[in-house]
Amino acid sequence: MNYPEIRPSSRQIDPGGWPVKTYNAQDGAEVRLLYGNRRTQMKLGLAYQNISDSEAELFFQHFESVKGTFETFDLTGNTAVSAGWDGASSVITGQGSGNRWRYDAPPTIENVRPGVSNVSVSLVGVF
Repeated sequence: MNYPEIRPSSRQIDPGGWPVKTYNAQDGAEVRLLYGNRRTQMKLGLAYQNISDSEAELFFQHFESVKGTFETFDLTGNTAVSAGWDGASSVITGQGSGNRWRYDAPPTIENVRPGVSNVSVSLVGVF
């Protein structure tokens, strides 16, 4: 099952950082080593407000299909995730970088009123 093709109401994008280890000597000298050539721990928070309960259920179904936080999935074909973002969609989807996503936690659903829900999704970028 693919990630739901629903346009988010809002996004939080954390581009992560490079794997750097810093060593400090007793005299105050600092040595920094770069342990890779790709950013790690990219985070993507997606909020979906006032969507139908059947649409909200799609997030639980997808979470179940990727075995929760275990398996990774691709967002490059999902145009809804980056809809409304004027920058390059690769910032969000990871297209071209080999980036994949996994759930950081289960999606949370808040039932606003009968038939209408808010959903929050937290994803972590992995390679």
